[in-house]
Amino acid sequence: MLAKFERYPLTFGLSPIEKLSRLSAHLGGGVELYAKREDCNSGLAFGGNKLRKLEYIVPDAIASGADTLVSIGGVQSNHTRMVAATAAKIGMKCRLVQESWVPHEDAVYDRVGNILMSRVMGAHVELVDEGFDIGIRASWENALADVKAKGGKPYAIPAGASVHKFGGLGYVGFAEEVRAQEEALGFTFDYIVVCTVTGSTHAGMVVGFAKDGRQRKVIGIDASATPAQTKAQVLDIAQKTSELVGGKDITADDIVLNEDYAYPVYGVPSKETIEAIRLSARLEGMMTDPVYEGKSMQGMIDLVRKGFFPAGSKVLYAHLGGVPAINGYSYTFRNG
Repeated sequence: MLAKFERYPLTFGLSPIEKLSRLSAHLGGGVELYAKREDCNSGLAFGGNKLRKLEYIVPDAIASGADTLVSIGGVQSNHTRMVAATAAKIGMKCRLVQESWVPHEDAVYDRVGNILMSRVMGAHVELVDEGFDIGIRASWENALADVKAKGGKPYAIPAGASVHKFGGLGYVGFAEEVRAQEEALGFTFDYIVVCTVTGSTHAGMVVGFAKDGRQRKVIGIDASATPAQTKAQVLDIAQKTSELVGGKDITADDIVLNEDYAYPVYGVPSKETIEAIRLSARLEGMMTDPVYEGKSMQGMIDLVRKGFFPAGSKVLYAHLGGVPAINGYSYTFRNG
């Protein structure tokens, strides 16, 4: 589905799939849980899902003649870390807008984890005191204008790379990669669990898995706490991406988004999220974060316990790689 699109390799290749045997057994053993480790997909600044997207965006950035990648996220944005790493790798400058999307006041929140790495990699970081919204932000548009005013040639990458015209392609590729791995494993996954916020990861998966009729088996776990806006954006990205790649028609019914685990707000972990982070860490040695993967892990665990997945199901958890953000929550985890 992606043969006609140019790709700039930023990942190692296929990200590994591992069986979560101890977590599966802890939850009763009726459902087999696996994880596809997107957090181990690259040597660039701890990797993660955004690199799959950026692999299809970089060729366009280079062709545009740009000299500066300009993007936006929250203070502990995984996406902006990956944009900074990508800019370093391809020899461009990087301008990042980091908005106050999360009402979290850990004393080191703006000095550790993702934002620390972005600074070390040479990105120009601008902190802006504005609240959460997955839409296009004025602060980002201002940064683009400022780069131009100073003689630079900016290339615009929206939050999460999601509403970029090529933002959904990487996770169409994810589905194709999973199919190849399933052939080697000798079985197919019944469900795929993914965290959903800005939407292109979920949307790309929907388009990719629609090829074999599994689009409604992609279970998005909302972590935005703005589910109506998020679901609409996933649908829009999926439809545009499917048209781009010549895929199947995507309808609103193809977007499955569970709204039960985003509380209390975006970026703030609930007691249950913290318990899920500890459980997967202590049973599998697999770290997840309080913003994204902790909430999707919480969702998957709870859905197993509630019997959402039929007995015998094989469930693939998409680990999207947000772990560096946990450093900004050091007080929460001060006792482990």
